[in-house]
Amino acid sequence: MLIGVLALQGDFEAHGAALRRAGAEVLEVRTKADLARVDGLVIPGGESTTMLKLMGYYDLFEPLREFGASKPIFGTCAGAILLASEVMNPAQASLNLIDLAIERNAYGRQLDSRVVKLSGHGLEGDPELEAVFIRAPIIRRVGEGGKILATYQDDPVLVDYGRHMVATFHPELSNDLRIHSHFLAKLG
Repeated sequence: MLIGVLALQGDFEAHGAALRRAGAEVLEVRTKADLARVDGLVIPGGESTTMLKLMGYYDLFEPLREFGASKPIFGTCAGAILLASEVMNPAQASLNLIDLAIERNAYGRQLDSRVVKLSGHGLEGDPELEAVFIRAPIIRRVGEGGKILATYQDDPVLVDYGRHMVATFHPELSNDLRIHSHFLAKLG
């Protein structure tokens, strides 16, 4: 099982390290040929507008949509924005792979970034889960097929969509590997 991490922009190296610690073989994806080799993909946090431009520059937008039609994708922060069907503040294009409405930068600016402990999540093990929010979006609507695994301030922050998964925070910046392991289990 080979897991790709979209390596156009953002914190793809930290996701790669977390996936390797969770037992996966990892490939940084920058081309269509790279994408064709992997069984699942992580789209990291970063700047969603910049990532969209780079997807266009490297001719990856449609191949990513086709990939997501049959294979698992885990989007974190900007990656969650790119998977959503509706993006607000401002509206922008997306891969439109899951029924989700999301508002960009809704928790505030960089200075409003925070590390919090989530409880009552849907993962096994420790009842608390560390969540690192950096200019994080807020999920405004979880559509059909979405199962909320964790919330923060009553907003969904970790949602499982069967094949796909999104987090509005950065699990790659915590030592807890349960979220990456949960994604890898989808490929089992």
